[in-house]
Amino acid sequence: MNYYIVIPAHNEEIFLKYTLESIACQTLLPKRVVVVNDNSTDATETIIDTFAQQHAYITKLNVTSTKEHMPGSKVINAFNKGLAVLDDQYGFLVKLDADLILPDTYFETIARIFNQQPHVGIAGGFAYEQTNNGAWKLNHPMGNDHVRGAFKAYTKDCYKAIGGLRCAMGWDTVDELLARYHDFEIYTATSLKVKHLRPTGASYNKKARMLQGKAMYTMRYGLLITAIASGKMAWKQKKVQIFIDNLKGYFNAKKEKAPFLVTQKEGAFIRNYRMENIKRKFL
Repeated sequence: MNYYIVIPAHNEEIFLKYTLESIACQTLLPKRVVVVNDNSTDATETIIDTFAQQHAYITKLNVTSTKEHMPGSKVINAFNKGLAVLDDQYGFLVKLDADLILPDTYFETIARIFNQQPHVGIAGGFAYEQTNNGAWKLNHPMGNDHVRGAFKAYTKDCYKAIGGLRCAMGWDTVDELLARYHDFEIYTATSLKVKHLRPTGASYNKKARMLQGKAMYTMRYGLLITAIASGKMAWKQKKVQIFIDNLKGYFNAKKEKAPFLVTQKEGAFIRNYRMENIKRKFL
């Protein structure tokens, strides 16, 4: 099964080489890898060039965008620019972060999942982060049926059905909700342990949390589900401010009449799906 990888990279000189090395060691190599050098001011471009010289399937794309390292729109904007230089002759498509180390059989396993279970539209493993004592510990704040945005693989049929990735905060939630709306399933493989080299949330701040609240509004969650989801996030991270900032972002988006990421029909499906999940957990 052929697959393409797109890697948005902004000032990733510390980690990028490890990600590209782990790709080069895959038992099932990609057909194409596009590394999008997004306005980097460090040695990111040099690292890409080195690997591109060694591996014919790796190419570089230089783009210019904001210097601010905000989750959401910046990374998907870079991803979409990388995707634009590729054709659609792939079995599955991968959006990959530039700060990961993948196990050698990662994509061979993903290909097997898609081949053997055609109803699966999105697949991935689990993220592990290094503790102070050097151990690699599972860090998966979402449910086990969620694939982290850092390493998402989509079948071509699923990717086209959901209309691509939304260029906004919350893209890695709305993609799975829309996949389910179109009758695709999400598959997470516990055997695929991905080393995440940058701690989760290292680049998140108050502005990012408010964008999270805005995302909940634009995904048509409604106030009740937004409050429950924000409360859960705040409880897990033991930070009340997360709840406050999320709701501020939600109400600001409502006041500004921010455009929705999904249709009314998709929004109704999303609210029903979320509420049913909440009921199963609490009842």
